[in-house]
This record gives sequence, structure tokens and C-alpha cells, in this order.
Amino acid sequence: MKTFIKNATIVNENQIFESDLLIENDLILKISKNISEENIDKIIDASGKYLLPGVIDDQVHFREPGLTHKGDIESESRAAIAGGVTSFIEQPNTVPNAVTQELLEEKYQIAAEKSFANYSFSMGGTNDNLEEVLKTNPRNVAAVKLFLGSSTGNMLVDNPETLEEIFSKVKMPICVHCEDEKTIRENTEKYQKQYGDDIPVKFHHLIRSEEACYISSSKAVELAKKTGARLHIYHLSTAKEMQLFQNDIPLKDKKITAEVCAHHLHFTNEDYETKGTLIKWNPAVKTQNDKDGLWEALLDDRIDVIATDHAPHTWEEKDNVYTKCPSGAPLVQHSLIVMLEYFKKGKISLEKIVEKMCHNPAILFDIEQRGFIREGYKADLVLVDLNGKWTVSRENILYKCGWSPLEGTQFSAKVTHTFVNGHLAWDNGKISKEKHGERLLFER
Repeated sequence: MKTFIKNATIVNENQIFESDLLIENDLILKISKNISEENIDKIIDASGKYLLPGVIDDQVHFREPGLTHKGDIESESRAAIAGGVTSFIEQPNTVPNAVTQELLEEKYQIAAEKSFANYSFSMGGTNDNLEEVLKTNPRNVAAVKLFLGSSTGNMLVDNPETLEEIFSKVKMPICVHCEDEKTIRENTEKYQKQYGDDIPVKFHHLIRSEEACYISSSKAVELAKKTGARLHIYHLSTAKEMQLFQNDIPLKDKKITAEVCAHHLHFTNEDYETKGTLIKWNPAVKTQNDKDGLWEALLDDRIDVIATDHAPHTWEEKDNVYTKCPSGAPLVQHSLIVMLEYFKKGKISLEKIVEKMCHNPAILFDIEQRGFIREGYKADLVLVDLNGKWTVSRENILYKCGWSPLEGTQFSAKVTHTFVNGHLAWDNGKISKEKHGERLLFER
């Protein structure tokens, strides 16, 4: 199968240039202005559109197994490719938690049958499963995930001796959620004394506070420096934490790396007034000063990756009083579009968006043959129309939960085509019935 994309404006490796591109089966065969149109099965004229590498989202919760009333691998990977996300790394706090090799492998078997996008699943660490964690194959598993704040089931890792042992012995990336449980518990009790269970959501960023984040992330960084661990901190949310990270060495040489999520770059605590519990995330959306600090660190390369922490809940679950409302929201269909909107506002370049959403996840996790537009690489590609106005609505939201905190937002760019392993999976609003997602492999 040969697919010819002609007249594209390619954004790749800090360059923007016009070229044609030829896909043969699942690989990029040729990038050139002189490609013959003979013996081509499909031609796509990309005039006026930008061709990007497929987005790699390094942190999603697709809810399968055990929580499939909220979302599942099929529904959420479908939403992902509609948003230009061609690969994802899913987290272990499903039910049961993926904390044994057998349970982890079961998730891979589900994805092999159901995923529209390329997939990997992180192995979950607990206070008592180090032996299982050390069995993890670095060739075909993305990372080990630790929750250093509260989580589902038995996944809070709060034993200092266990943590140091994990950091010392695990040789693949250790990805962490950093919030200090003791601080959060004390803050929650304080507000519950005043409001009971119906705490106004506007206090969420004061309960899951800057202090709670910094205490935890600074300890993680200190431990990584002590042990030499390969540490990646997920969904940073405060300006204060930015002092923990460096920008003076290439990403491939960094031992401690950082991620920010699109919602922490987009919303602030002022938005609780109109969005309420729909933007209740952990870590919390915080102040304008925090948002500004995150943007500054993203642009000067202290922050390495933009992701989503896509975490759907049903409308009924979110429509609850504060203490009974779960944290998290769906975002994987809209993260690239959100960032393209900031490009159009002059906040970030297209090259930087591609670096943070495509190249850097591939470098950071050592992903094989993906994340770049290169001959011989897998043909995971996204065409975007930067003048395609549309509005997020219930009719075009593909998440199983059926809602988005961005509902009603008008965007001025859209994803028109998404290729997964050379297969046209998303074509101007139509999803392919065929699934071509593959298990990600890692060059380790």
C-alpha cells in the first residue's frame, strides 16, 4: 500500500519546509519534492496544511480494565487519533491495579485487540511489589509509575526505605505523581470543618496546594540525585517547582525530566467559577502566576513534555459535592488543538509544540522509530488545518463519558487526517473501522 501526501508544509526537528512524502505500508519511504505519482494507491493533497509527527501522550488513563463505564481502550484511543495523538502511555491505576507482570500483560492483550492508536502501559509500584517491578522488560514496557500522593487501591508509595530501593534498583524511567499526602489531608480537614463535604471547588488549589506539590517533588528530585535514578515527574502545576529542573543539558542526557499538562497551561483557579468540578484535577489547576511560571519553564526547556493526564469520569460522577467528586477530566482529543491555539496567539512556535508533544516523548522514553518525520520511521502522522474553525460540542466529542471541560470553546485549527502506522485512521471527521495500533517498543 502506497500513500502519497503532496504539497505538505512539514514541521519536524526545528524546521518548517514544503515537501511531498511517500508512505509504503507502515513506514515513511521518502521525503522529497520529486516523488513520482506512478503506482500510488492513495493521493492526499495537503496544500495549505501542516504535516506533523503523530503526538505521543505519555500519560493517560483509559480506564480498562475495571472502570469501563468511564472509558475504555477502544473509545479513548479513538478520541486520541481524532486529536492527532497516535501513541499513548497508559497508567497502572486501573482495577485491578497493574502491579504484577500478569496483570500488566493482560492490559497489553486487551489493547492488541482494541486500540486504534499505538500503546504502552506502565508497571505500577507499591510499598511491597519491588520483586515484580524488577521483572519489567524495558524493551516493551514504557516505565514504572509511582504515586507519591493518594491513588486508587494500594498504589500510594509512602515508605521511604521502599522508595529508595525502587529508585536505586529500577533502571528504566520512573514516572511519579508528586503531592504530599499529609499536607493534603490536613488541608482537607481544615476546610471540611468549615464547609462539611460541600467545600467550594474554588478552594481545591489551596487544599492540593503549592506546598503539597513542592514537598513531594523536591523529595523525589533529591532522591533521584542521590540514587542516580532516571526520574520523570508528571503534571507539574506550580511555578515554585520549576526551580527543581535544568535546561542547560540536552534532553538525551537529562536524568531528571519534567512534564506539564495542557490543562495547567490553559486554565487557572479563576476558571473554577464557571467550570466548577469539571476542572477538578489532581494536581489542581492553580493561579495565573503558576500558569505563567509553567509557560516560562516550557519555553526555556526546563519542562520537556506536554501531555494530558486524560482521565475521564461520567457526568454523574463529576456532578457531586467536592469530597465525593473524583478528580480528572478527558483531554486527549483536544490537547494538540489547545496548543495550536496558543501558537496562533503567538505564545509558542509550531516547532516547539512538535518538540514537546512528539520528539521529546520519543527521546525521553527511548521509543523506537516514532516521534519524528524521518525516512524509515513508522508513518504516524497528523495533518492540521490552521484555518479550520470549529466548536467543541457534544456532537463531536468522542470520549465515552460524552463531555469535555472545553465544550463550547471555538478553535481556529483542526486535525484533518491522522495516520497510524501508515493507515489513514482519521479522515476529516470520519474514523476508520480498522485498528492499526501497535505495541510501542523501546531502544533500551
